[in-house]
Amino acid sequence: MERLTCQKKIILDYLKSVQSHPSAEIIFKEAKKKLPQISLGTVYRNLNTLKQKGEIQEISTETARWDGDISKHSHFICEKCGKVIDVFENIGRLNLQKIKVGKIKNYQIYLYGDCKNC
Repeated sequence: MERLTCQKKIILDYLKSVQSHPSAEIIFKEAKKKLPQISLGTVYRNLNTLKQKGEIQEISTETARWDGDISKHSHFICEKCGKVIDVFENIGRLNLQKIKVGKIKNYQIYLYGDCKNC
């Protein structure tokens, strides 16, 4: 079992404390406030490790964004300003048993459009 390093804990705590879906660069700037010696490469390595362990999720946008909320939900991505918004409403019943491609373990749904501020 891999231990939770100080760097991983700071990154994970930060992601769980925000709803803004930050990029690795923003996470790096925030982590640097608590760990001045941390490098951007360390942040990327820890983000990928946390993702592989299922503790965070990556949101596929032009620049990868990160979410500390791993509950089942979708994401709305504004095509004008790039804002990512959590969507917890049931957006339709997807019957995973009817999809005969293999054993589905997880999925992500992205909704695209213009946010209410744009």
